[in-house]
Amino acid sequence: MTGARPESPPLLLHAFATFVAAGPQVRATQLMAAFGPAYRHAVVAMDGRGEAASLLPAGVEAEMIDPPAERGPARRALAMRRLLARERPDLLLTYNWGSFDAVLAARVLPGLHHVHHEDGFNADEARQQKTRRVLARRLCLPRCRRVVVCSRRLLEIALESWRLDPGLVRLIPNGVRGDRFSPGPSPVRARLDIPMEALVIGTVGHLRPVKNVARLIQAFALLRHDGAGGPFLLIVGDGPERGRLEELARSLGAAAPRIRFAGHQADLVPYYRACDVFALSSDSEQHPLALLEALACGLPAASTDVGDVRALLPPEQAPYLAPAAATPDAAALARPLAELLGDRELRARLGARNRAWVLARYAFEAMQDAYREVYDQALARA
Repeated sequence: MTGARPESPPLLLHAFATFVAAGPQVRATQLMAAFGPAYRHAVVAMDGRGEAASLLPAGVEAEMIDPPAERGPARRALAMRRLLARERPDLLLTYNWGSFDAVLAARVLPGLHHVHHEDGFNADEARQQKTRRVLARRLCLPRCRRVVVCSRRLLEIALESWRLDPGLVRLIPNGVRGDRFSPGPSPVRARLDIPMEALVIGTVGHLRPVKNVARLIQAFALLRHDGAGGPFLLIVGDGPERGRLEELARSLGAAAPRIRFAGHQADLVPYYRACDVFALSSDSEQHPLALLEALACGLPAASTDVGDVRALLPPEQAPYLAPAAATPDAAALARPLAELLGDRELRARLGARNRAWVLARYAFEAMQDAYREVYDQALARA
């Protein structure tokens, strides 16, 4: 008589609008790796892109499932219903508005247990939410086992605008691995032809309109670039805005030769370490993972004052926040950048404070435990 076969770990199916290397996708791959054999994973990206899967370490797999080819909300929702019925996940995980075809499918698929995540808004809702999306969230999200948000601002929106029950919504701030993201030497400058003695402003992110990297490039152009000691700008990431941003950079005269586009990088640590100042120029953010990583690497920061950025930073960083105006004001971001570049002791003091602050408040392990609790509770209800 043979022993009973062990049960397979629960299957979590992650539904994204796209699975490129942006904040929620990076966090998801980090959690998949940290959870180890506790769960199996599958990913459906509505646009068919799955580049973020390359961030998973060896031995951690997430099956990429082809998205429905149908067009139109009703047809895609029905197609997602068929996909979910075929794959039979133990738990459906949806992310942001771009996954709402799967959210709608979950409403009409009996017995499917579902956790929804909200991480923020794209350029079309950076200033104001769209009414039909608000109404859709009010109608659909109460059927979830849990709605997870990453920022205090999103928690307010979920309770006040989407009118969700406070018991349904869980705030889990993003976390960072302080043992991995830390100060140290970097070979990146030599590879990118940046002098070792030069000052470097860096930014990291998916190059899409809401990140408004054009504002940062324009702010960089306002800094002094005469002589050999002028600063450099290092832009790490890829996305639909890259071509336009490269064209803008080429038009900047004296600043143009000092701008480097490094593209997508699986290992970001050497790129943070190559910088003296981190810059965030977004029109909308909530709890930006790239900023946490930069702080953990001991960098001072200049940022637009969006989402939870002010609360995420220590009080000493408040003077280096710029308003995210409807009309981008490059000068408002250039001013804190110039001040940070001009004071070595200030950079060192803020960098040390930032690292201590973020490690004390935003540990990766705390985030991992919180997500594990949410998913296990949803599975236990199942």
